[in-house]
Amino acid sequence: MKRKIIAYNFVLTEALEQLDDRFEVEYFDGINPKTDSAFLDALKQAEGIVGLALPVDKELLEHAPLLKIVSNNSTGFNNLSLDEMTKRGVMGTNTPGVLEDTTADAIFGILLAAARRIAELDHFVKAGHWTGHLTTEQYAIDVHHKTLGIIGMGRIGSTIAKRGHLGFDMKILYHNRSRNIEAEEKYDATYCDLDTLLKKSDFVCLMTPLTPETENLIGEREFKLMKNSCVFVNGSRGKTVDESALIEALRNKEIYGAALDVYRIEPINENHPLLQFPNVVTTPHIGSSTLETELKMANLAVENLLAGLTGKRPKNLVNPEAFKGE
Repeated sequence: MKRKIIAYNFVLTEALEQLDDRFEVEYFDGINPKTDSAFLDALKQAEGIVGLALPVDKELLEHAPLLKIVSNNSTGFNNLSLDEMTKRGVMGTNTPGVLEDTTADAIFGILLAAARRIAELDHFVKAGHWTGHLTTEQYAIDVHHKTLGIIGMGRIGSTIAKRGHLGFDMKILYHNRSRNIEAEEKYDATYCDLDTLLKKSDFVCLMTPLTPETENLIGEREFKLMKNSCVFVNGSRGKTVDESALIEALRNKEIYGAALDVYRIEPINENHPLLQFPNVVTTPHIGSSTLETELKMANLAVENLLAGLTGKRPKNLVNPEAFKGE
């Protein structure tokens, strides 16, 4: 009898073909993992889970007595209750080092779109409103030689800084838990406290992981510190921003606009107030969503899974205390 694996919201199933000989794979997509009876039944025999955004908490773990590893098909792992997993000897892994360039392209792309009003003016043309010379009402703002403030200068933040500094001659400010000397040397980035960054930046780009410390990091107070000409960009996680405060800042014209790839609840409701602002660019969490990058991530997730199931230490283990091998 083959050992059981659960694939959860795992789109590129061809990456799982290497499991076929040794494992039985059950696929689940678009289900409620708390109530789906087939999923809960599969958990009883599952030794591994691979996929995206499955909340792995105490309740789930109690349904999965044989579970050895949860392989996240993403860089983030805030969906994993690592303390509970480690208590039970369940390993957790992620897929870092794959998506930095792709995500930086996407985030800098929506920054450009918001500054130059690309989505808004695309609609303007397609709606037949372009009938002559543009007026100042259709003018946008420059990106080059402006100040880009990056909150969270990790791998992706650094890659965004590279695009801003080397491609657009931007001055880079950053705020991070610790200094990023490499970014300072390569991109002339200047470390500063959060308030200084918010006050001086023409573009504020939020790229922090979601932690208890960063939840609602940007709220009413922070938006009031930003320039009226500032574009706010969120490429981190939706819960790092108080969306009600962002809506008020946009309504009161406290900021120029926003570019958002993440939201507190995803998919975002079609009637959400943020979708009513023409000066807000909204994309459906596309950071790493290219075929090339997603396939690399999927293959790495499967590689991590296989390692954990065959007694080896996964390359991208995020709770090393749970590993019981040599």
